[in-house]
Amino acid sequence: MTDHDLVRQLRTQVADRLNEQRRRDQISGVSPMSADDEREYARSLIVQVLEDHARYEVAEGRSPIPPEEEAEVATAIHSALFGVGRLQPLLEDPDVENIDINGCDNVFVQYGDGREERHPAVAESDEELIELIQVLAAHTGLSSRPFDSANPQLDLRLPDGSRLSAVMNVCARPSISVRKARLGRVFLDELAENGTVSPDIADFLKAAVRARKNIMIAGATNAGKTTMLRALANEIDSKERIVTVERALELGLGEYQDLHPNVVSFEERLPNSEGLGGVSMAELVRRSLRMNPSRVIVGEVLGDEIVTMLNAMSQGNDGSLSTIHANSSLEVFNRIGTYAIQARERLPLEATTMLIAGALDFVVFLRKHNDHATGGGQARVVESIREVVGHDGQVLSSEVFAPGPDGRAAAHAPISCSDDLREFGYEPDVHGQWA
Repeated sequence: MTDHDLVRQLRTQVADRLNEQRRRDQISGVSPMSADDEREYARSLIVQVLEDHARYEVAEGRSPIPPEEEAEVATAIHSALFGVGRLQPLLEDPDVENIDINGCDNVFVQYGDGREERHPAVAESDEELIELIQVLAAHTGLSSRPFDSANPQLDLRLPDGSRLSAVMNVCARPSISVRKARLGRVFLDELAENGTVSPDIADFLKAAVRARKNIMIAGATNAGKTTMLRALANEIDSKERIVTVERALELGLGEYQDLHPNVVSFEERLPNSEGLGGVSMAELVRRSLRMNPSRVIVGEVLGDEIVTMLNAMSQGNDGSLSTIHANSSLEVFNRIGTYAIQARERLPLEATTMLIAGALDFVVFLRKHNDHATGGGQARVVESIREVVGHDGQVLSSEVFAPGPDGRAAAHAPISCSDDLREFGYEPDVHGQWA
């Protein structure tokens, strides 16, 4: 069992020595260490501090830390400085899916099979937990993000690709949710193997992406929207230039140079304490259109960026992808209308529905099933795919894949753009009969 009091004590010593080296470099005019160099230098400082501690223990007549425990303490110190402290083992556990923290000692862990278990404290106090999140916010992402009484909300993508959301001062104790990125490099064939989609739908989606259809992925929280977005994006030809726009970097498409060597990732920037320097999602979507993109991918639509994105889709930027929260494939159109009314363009409903009809081609809806309590485990499945076919005072759509007996989508109606898909290898008449 790691001695967390000792870790906290030695972490302070290492941090002091690291800060002293930074000051010396600044005074001497030496360029600051890169983030990677600083991490490696910290490892050498940890070795020195542990050696000093061992000598002190022997001088006091006590036994030093056993070698196997010393290695655990060294890892914990480094995690406390640059990682996520006691959260690190949970992030490294491949079976963990979600981590919910309602105060430092009120921790719940959800596993991939649907289990939920209580976990020991991840910090000694709520203040230490907040400090941990502040350190992460300062060193993760494209720019430092504040997390304090004036900025009580925070969204971050952790170095391993997990998504962290934190709030404070609007609830009794700091609340943090971490959603693990369990499937980063994922393909439609893998989703067919694990049952998320049928082989027929996997082939359909491959053809839809290659045919440059505009696709909106919908579902409730934790339904698998981001994983599906990554899988669709991985069907894009490596020669294409992709611009992604996100509130907090999460997709990480540029991490896989063999799949996407030409990626620009935009991240929303919050204003500073004077209210200056902020760059909104809508502004980034507009900027993305000037960056010579082959495709624009908006990680998650939550506000007024929807109008800019739909305009882009309807003005020649075919093949765009995005996600949105919704409870059904049909509800997506109402959700988009709600966001559009709130946008600065203040589009009336009819104008919004015309814009949707001219921009979107398909809506892919996912649903999460958790049958762990009855021994069935957990599954995320594509339940419905709806094709936008026109406009007549409202968006006209056809549910081309509808829920089958097992809740998974199955062929249901003719696809109006089947000729376009046939050019990219999908044969609707061969792959399945309509229900």
